[in-house]
Amino acid sequence: MADNRPHRIVSADTEIAVEITDGAPPSVLWLGGFRSDMVGGKAMALADWATRTGRRVVRFDYRGHGASGGRFEDYVISDWLADAEFVYGKFCEPGTVAVGSSMGGWIALLLAQRLLAAGTPLGGLVLVAPAADFTERLMWPRFPQEIRDRIAREGRADIPSDYGDSYPVTMRLFEDGRDHLLYGEAPIRTGCPVHILQGVEDDAVPHTHALELVERLAHDDVVLTLIKDGDHRLSRDGDIARLIAAVEGIAD
Repeated sequence: MADNRPHRIVSADTEIAVEITDGAPPSVLWLGGFRSDMVGGKAMALADWATRTGRRVVRFDYRGHGASGGRFEDYVISDWLADAEFVYGKFCEPGTVAVGSSMGGWIALLLAQRLLAAGTPLGGLVLVAPAADFTERLMWPRFPQEIRDRIAREGRADIPSDYGDSYPVTMRLFEDGRDHLLYGEAPIRTGCPVHILQGVEDDAVPHTHALELVERLAHDDVVLTLIKDGDHRLSRDGDIARLIAAVEGIAD
């Protein structure tokens, strides 16, 4: 019988909400974006695909996100990576395919590195507009000097958003992000095939950011799909079809 019940597991200081669509392995692990949750369009499309095809999909919300506990501003990249590792350890198996959207692409790459080092590599990665190193390369440089000064002086600031209400960011987020940067001198090793989906019209993560990522994945089998009229969300029907096809291509 399919296990579609919500799970609540305790990681570190609070509960993490997990939803599992049970089915045949390999599991597909959804890793959402910054301030996103597991009931967004792409995540639910994966769950629907799992139900139709009898595949296993694991979705969860990071601490401070969605249905999980905690305040968003109390957590940073290290915490959300720890959440991904914890959920993977409890509900996934070697050979799992991780699907990371935006910030989830960064988390997915970091998770892949850790699992490779442990000798249990992922089966593959599907990255949607991957925002690796976004705190340092995509967010901080775009802030007006007034915002940067406020964060440095007060430790936090509220940032207007094109996707809804303003949100808080903390100096700790940026300091912690620097401990996880991938765009350095060394190549990025995942030990698994990678498929990147990237919109050319993405105003949050430029397509050149994905092109640079491809260059840094020098030791992996990498496919890059550029969607000429695609934005950051990549949630139109055609975009979803590409996402499902990419997951099937690796999982099969």
